[in-house]
Amino acid sequence: MSTAQLLVTAGGVALIGWVLWYFFLAGRAGVAARAMGDDVQRVRIDVQGGYTPNEVHVAAGRPVRLDFFRNETNPCTEEVVLPAFGVRAWLAPHETTPVEFTPAVPGTYDFSCGMGMVHGRLVVEPA
Repeated sequence: MSTAQLLVTAGGVALIGWVLWYFFLAGRAGVAARAMGDDVQRVRIDVQGGYTPNEVHVAAGRPVRLDFFRNETNPCTEEVVLPAFGVRAWLAPHETTPVEFTPAVPGTYDFSCGMGMVHGRLVVEPA
């Protein structure tokens, strides 16, 4: 292999590594929020290319209200699904959509967009 071919190959490998890092690893550190409220545990979740926070902690046995504010029109995020709680809600663009349920059993539960590409996590802790 010539020097030019080696440089092009090394550049290609570096570019592939960057693309993999950018799409699968960058910005994936969990941002956690603890629900607040005496009666209903409330958390605002901003939806724009992902969920912020993408991890929410709540107590079991108490009502939860997740206020999803969708600050985009990307069709991928027009729906949120929490399968463990039988929730499927449409999120209007540039509006807040409340999602209410009561988690009974402690554990970790996933939520996602309707296409399953944008993910978040609900951590239900013992009361």
